[in-house]
Amino acid sequence: MEHWRSRIDISHPVWGDYRDRLLSLEEKSFPGPMELSLLLPTGLHSKGGRPIRFVHARDLPGVDYEKHIFCEGEVSTREDNWHDLFNALVWSRFPRLKIAMNAMHFRELGAGGEGGRGRIRDALTLFDESGVIVCSNSRERLDVLAQREWNTIFQAGAGAWQDEIRVCVVGHALLEKFLRPYKSLTAHALLLHLDEPLLAQSRDALLPALDKWVAKHLPGGQLLDSPSCLSPLPLMGIPGWWPGGVQDDEFYLDQDVFRPMRDGGRKAPVLDLGHGSIFSNPA
Repeated sequence: MEHWRSRIDISHPVWGDYRDRLLSLEEKSFPGPMELSLLLPTGLHSKGGRPIRFVHARDLPGVDYEKHIFCEGEVSTREDNWHDLFNALVWSRFPRLKIAMNAMHFRELGAGGEGGRGRIRDALTLFDESGVIVCSNSRERLDVLAQREWNTIFQAGAGAWQDEIRVCVVGHALLEKFLRPYKSLTAHALLLHLDEPLLAQSRDALLPALDKWVAKHLPGGQLLDSPSCLSPLPLMGIPGWWPGGVQDDEFYLDQDVFRPMRDGGRKAPVLDLGHGSIFSNPA
């Protein structure tokens, strides 16, 4: 596969946190496990104590994916596969989060009974594939998003997406979908309320801090104890994210995309990081 990177509209905001990694990869041949492993931070180990690295899927036939990562540190990676490429990019950007999710998968193996996955593993998978972290210094705006009041959050609150709301994409299947974006593309959001000084940090400081905080609190089970902890977010409603035309009144009237909350529906929680700094003690 030649010039694989030409398939990606690297100017789109969704690639902002991954652009430097994409540009660092050799363009003429599709990135393989060895090259992708170089993107990982040094000293990264699974909770089972094994160094994390990407390995050709053909060399790991029949392994249990999550169990093998935990026990051996080897992430099965298919050849010339976009889904696995984007998974590797997320590993490089949110390594602590990926380690924590893998450890929870391992802990929950068999918890669903009769071959089922259980609600915690369902939530983990949803977040791993289609998750975003949405953080804001305005609890009110996060509550509006959780209530699915789309006109209020996207149109009346359009300016807030520049300075009051941050979106961090952690779902690798979402990144794959942006190879061919479509209007109804929907993420599942973990909603975090931050103090204003925390939100004001640069992305280079904010993302590792969020990676650390979410990974630290994930094992307790309060963040993702079921899929209902995640709030649907139609990504093309975010101002500037729809590449197919204008985001006018008619655009947002499409209830096949911007679905209101059903009567009696349960909104996802807004989690408060409190007043303690998440930027201290980065280890």
